[in-house]
Amino acid sequence: MKKVFLGIGTNLGDRENNLREALAMIEEHVGKVKCSSSVYETEPWGFQSENQFLNIVIEVNTPLKPSGVLGRLLMIESMIGRVREGKGYKSRIIDIDILFYGDEIMETKALTIPHPKLHKRRFVLVPLAEIASGLVHPVLRKTVDQLLSECSDKGKVVRAGNLKG
Repeated sequence: MKKVFLGIGTNLGDRENNLREALAMIEEHVGKVKCSSSVYETEPWGFQSENQFLNIVIEVNTPLKPSGVLGRLLMIESMIGRVREGKGYKSRIIDIDILFYGDEIMETKALTIPHPKLHKRRFVLVPLAEIASGLVHPVLRKTVDQLLSECSDKGKVVRAGNLKG
């Protein structure tokens, strides 16, 4: 079993329900959800939108290889209603990113682990620090707390509570 950290975000539709649905499907198709951060309301990152995001980070234990996790996450996004079109950042019903897969380092055309931008994003680092502040980034060799304290992103990240039901 591998310990995997996933970042989940949504800014379209019933955002809280989108997160709940993603968690249930991850539990069913990827592995046991061991821990979840609080829900954070955040500003869009890398693009403009009037819709704020809800973001969480979860820890999952999975028997799947990284490519298997990615395949299942893309399937889950599609089942929830995400349509991938074009390049660039835009509003989305659901987005699920693999942040860490154990302490593995990999870079393929389809997948880079650890996530190549996680250290630049407060909307990832704040919830990640809540559940795994001492986790060491295997490439940057810094803890999540250190990465958060050094992060230049000034985007608003506000705790919005916990998922209910």
